[in-house]
Amino acid sequence: MEMIRNRREPTMTKPVRSASIWKRLLKTYELYLFLLPTLVYFLIFHYGPLYGLQIAFKNFIAVKGIWGSPWVGLEHFERFFHSPQFTLVLKNTILLNLYELAVTFPIPIIMALLLNQIQNVRFKKWIQTITYAPHFISAVVIVGMLFAFLSPRSGLLNELIRLFGGEPVYFMARPEWFKTIFVFSGLWQNAGWSMVIYLAALTGVSPELHEAAIMDGANKYQRIWHIDLPSILPTVMILFILNIGSFMSVGFEKVYLMQNALNLDASEVIQTYVYKSGLLNAQYSYSAAVGLFNAVINFILLVSFNELAKRSKQTSLW
Repeated sequence: MEMIRNRREPTMTKPVRSASIWKRLLKTYELYLFLLPTLVYFLIFHYGPLYGLQIAFKNFIAVKGIWGSPWVGLEHFERFFHSPQFTLVLKNTILLNLYELAVTFPIPIIMALLLNQIQNVRFKKWIQTITYAPHFISAVVIVGMLFAFLSPRSGLLNELIRLFGGEPVYFMARPEWFKTIFVFSGLWQNAGWSMVIYLAALTGVSPELHEAAIMDGANKYQRIWHIDLPSILPTVMILFILNIGSFMSVGFEKVYLMQNALNLDASEVIQTYVYKSGLLNAQYSYSAAVGLFNAVINFILLVSFNELAKRSKQTSLW
């Protein structure tokens, strides 16, 4: 009889557990209602379009639709890997992202650590406003400003070059200047936004830690290194993993607007190549294959660095 009771006990707890879950859901249903629009948004605009990824393995014909188009397997991927543009777009994408990650990721951290040491609240808010304001400028306006400031005829930088006896340089048409202009203009635009995130993390640092460090004779640099930086390290790791997860995705709008026939050797990246192949040349299946390749690389990088963070006992996404 005891064995029969022990066998029946798990089956009796399942309805109780499910009932308790439903009770908890009903008690906090308002929170789930707030969450519902976000879930619907992701289902429609992020997971729904995954249905169309199959055209990367088909010869998509619009009149036949996705289901009616014939399968071609990995033909479009092989075409991309053997195309003359493969090496160029892959090299430009990787180099541009490495350059951007090396410059734009650590500088906001340094800015936040330094700004956190300022005692004058009014001056601190003034610096935050100045550095944060460019974030609201659109990519179109940013590129227009770049063309105006770097113009070989009337640009401010070339006027300074002439003032010191130099020859004007057409920066926007020189391939060797494209990556530097792209990265540092992006730093000017987005450093303030990233800095605010780290400043918010620094507000969680207990003042008692700094008081104890001061009593022990620690100076500002030692307190930054041993208190502030370790305190925001989990935030740094999360943002670093998220940046790695979008490593192969360069800002398409800005790259495309800065691109011209003279700097194409340095500015042609995977995103612009997909746009030209898919929308301008109507090679929908081919462009879908290239975009899928790019997304798979991002996914592999995200999972790999997240696993690396877990093994090194750092904060990870999951």
